[in-house]
Amino acid sequence: MTGATDSVRVAVVWVPDFPVLACGAEDGAPVAVVHRGAVVACSASARAAGVRRHMRLRTAQARCPGLRVVERDLAAEVRLFEQVVHRVETDVVPRLEVIRPGLLAAPARGAARYWGGERQLSVRLVDTVAELGLPARAGIADNTFVAALAARRGDGVIVPAGGNAAFLSPYPVGVLGVPRLSELLKQLGMRTVGDFARLPAGRVAERLGAEGIGAHRVARGGSARPVSVRTAVQDHTVRRLFEVAEGRLDAVVFVAVALADELHERLAAAGVVCGRVEAAVETADGRILTRTFRHEGRLSSLAVAERVRGVLAAWSETGLLDAGDGEPGIRRLALRPDGIAPDTGSQGAFDGERDTPVEVERAAARVQAVLGHRAVARIVEAGGRGPGDRIRLVPVGDVPDDGAGAAGGPWPGLLPAPHPAAVYPVRRPARLTGTDGVPVGVAGRLELSAEPAFLSVDGRSRAGVSGWAGPWPVLERWWAPDGGRRVARMQVTTDDGHAWLLLVDRSRWWAEAHYG
Repeated sequence: MTGATDSVRVAVVWVPDFPVLACGAEDGAPVAVVHRGAVVACSASARAAGVRRHMRLRTAQARCPGLRVVERDLAAEVRLFEQVVHRVETDVVPRLEVIRPGLLAAPARGAARYWGGERQLSVRLVDTVAELGLPARAGIADNTFVAALAARRGDGVIVPAGGNAAFLSPYPVGVLGVPRLSELLKQLGMRTVGDFARLPAGRVAERLGAEGIGAHRVARGGSARPVSVRTAVQDHTVRRLFEVAEGRLDAVVFVAVALADELHERLAAAGVVCGRVEAAVETADGRILTRTFRHEGRLSSLAVAERVRGVLAAWSETGLLDAGDGEPGIRRLALRPDGIAPDTGSQGAFDGERDTPVEVERAAARVQAVLGHRAVARIVEAGGRGPGDRIRLVPVGDVPDDGAGAAGGPWPGLLPAPHPAAVYPVRRPARLTGTDGVPVGVAGRLELSAEPAFLSVDGRSRAGVSGWAGPWPVLERWWAPDGGRRVARMQVTTDDGHAWLLLVDRSRWWAEAHYG
């Protein structure tokens, strides 16, 4: 299986205000389709009154008092758009993907050769959708992002091969779809995509992290993610076989939710994301129907299932699921991810448990822009035996390397909880002695040469030992030619109220951490 191939020519078809059309709005009426209290789409008359996408409902109603408000019905949109997809798939291009209802993309190179050129392909796409009574615009470019912008600019806009960067250059940086980065770039005096594209790639990587690298690649006409070269061995397809062919769509959708959950878990475990998801249905009479959705890691399990529901409903209404003289029902459902790419991840909080608020991410980006990318870091749990080995500082915006993923692996000699409050970056010299002042030694069988009586840690006065535990041996890299490292750790409390984690290495004592 190959990954994303956005570097090829892509044709995009856009039906303007499709959510408004799907809700059955009357011509000329001011209508707004809303979801969670915000405007998702609005009609031309509402737009003329000042209503805009992403506007809060109350603000939209204030600007347009006669506004008709309709709650978004995604399933209805999917069903209505399915007829467009089916017609385009049947009459113009054999394989395409649905980015969202109202927007679809397809590889353009082969279809353009068949129809006599990209211009002819663009006209054919628009005319095909128009035959269904829907307005449409088409755009063709070197990747999906630019082709979608071309479709929005006007009907039949074709960006020449290699012309993505020049086409994007005059757009404001906000078009890149990275709000916090766009705000930072504006503060740095860069207003257009062209300004950002002219920055040296090395400086962008140094100052703006993974998010900036992806946006910079897009600004220069490339794709946000590099092409994946993963093989079929890493197939993450999830599927479910119905023992008895299932004829109830709700039951199939219920299974689709579980499969979508399983798919997300598999991708997360592999550290990858997908750009598309293909839903494949095998009917009881042996036919296979497929539909591809744009994903880009943004669709929840329920959102994937909702799209499957809409497509199944559309296929049912149009008779595609009818078996004729054969056995009715659905035998198998599968979700296959496509466009596999490394997961650059959403930024985790500094404790690694939650996503960071937008304000924190924005503040971190500002500090990194001034002081350098590694100036702001977060703690990531890693694998290791000692307390200093079990954490790793990762610059905000970066994905932890593979070593951080070994936190749950077997670590013989792992220091048990409670964990120390302070771990010294450089261990501090210490002196653990018996009552006679002679340093305490640890034999090969972990026997102490004397009862610990006094402890001196560099920078502190000597204190009496009030309790101790250990020693615990640690043998690392025993297979190495130099014999690896053999050390032992002890927990020691002193009569001045402190508790220490000590380490003895080649008969020398060190303070590795402090328990507070």
